[in-house]
Amino acid sequence: MMSRAERTPLNDWWWTVDRALLAGLGCLMVAGLVFLMGGGPPVAERIGLPTFYFLNRQAAYLVPTIGLIVAVSFLSVRHIRRFALVTWLIGVVLCVLASKFGPEIKGAHRWIQFGSFGLQPSEFVKPAFVVVAAWAFSEGAQRRDMPGGLLAIALLPITIVPLLLQPDFGQTMLITIVWCTLFFVAGLHWFWVAGLGGLGLLGVLAAYTILHHVKERIDRFLDKDSGDSFQVFWSRESFTSGGWFGTGPGEGVAKRHLPDAHTDFIFSVTGEEFGVIVCLCLVALFAFIVMRGLKLARRTDDTFSRLAITGLTTLFGLQACINMAVNTQLMPAKGMTLPFVSYGGSSLISLALGMGFLVALTRKRPRTSTLGQRPPGTTPSAVPGLMQ
Repeated sequence: MMSRAERTPLNDWWWTVDRALLAGLGCLMVAGLVFLMGGGPPVAERIGLPTFYFLNRQAAYLVPTIGLIVAVSFLSVRHIRRFALVTWLIGVVLCVLASKFGPEIKGAHRWIQFGSFGLQPSEFVKPAFVVVAAWAFSEGAQRRDMPGGLLAIALLPITIVPLLLQPDFGQTMLITIVWCTLFFVAGLHWFWVAGLGGLGLLGVLAAYTILHHVKERIDRFLDKDSGDSFQVFWSRESFTSGGWFGTGPGEGVAKRHLPDAHTDFIFSVTGEEFGVIVCLCLVALFAFIVMRGLKLARRTDDTFSRLAITGLTTLFGLQACINMAVNTQLMPAKGMTLPFVSYGGSSLISLALGMGFLVALTRKRPRTSTLGQRPPGTTPSAVPGLMQ
């Protein structure tokens, strides 16, 4: 046990961090390993890899993932802003390079290859963009001489244009929705909310008209007989055969037909082998993390922290919702992972970055005392900080 009386950086971190939030993230990581034991082996065997290749790799990725969450959570608010800005700038540049020189995978150029190691820069752009946009919005709200609102508006096209060039419509939609959420929380009038909603619908219509793969996915979603519905059929079949209690770990059949059973369709594999009840528990776990983050955002008095926490929580929850909606045939296929459950090195490390920001911003920090808050006869240095 760590004593409150001991003043060490680790002790201070432990007693100021939100342990319920950490526990929820830890449960997700463990659940991901358990579910990957079912979804990973069929895919590995199909492409000639060792049976537990993906499981072992995921376990290895979790070591730097946990380390990054803890390391980033030690950062101060000032250092979080700077780190996010540098990460966003590098990520946008890498996204442009990926669209021009990256290998083509499933009709898109989203990856940067460093020898045998592949990196998807858009994954790292997402959490960094949320923090930078929150920073711009907060500065605009607090300083009249700072055009924070205009900077926040300019950040969106600078971020999504490289994604559209790849093309990556799913990540573009995700980032845009989170940006609109930040805009609304920052004080956007309902009139502009309606306007942004209209622009969003026009964007979807334009993507449907211009991007062939987007048109195919939407047509296939609206009419199952309009194209190849192989993944759609087996994803739906997995929940049908699994029922409430599942067929049992390792006994699933649909996973042997789903090409992305270890990534995009891990939720379907979970539904078949562990049942709908376990899937609902997984949904409840995601909901707990999201609600906990929003509750902590409401408690903070700092505008930047409130916006950043809200944006990061929305990003996390929305990505989970999109993945589960695709698996249950409530949305067209997006190619988006289930946070901390799906296999993927870039996905795990980028999630670690975002959750590290979230854990750092939700830590209890001393409030800044004002002259009116100081007892009579005391100096600023003599007043202890009040904990949030």
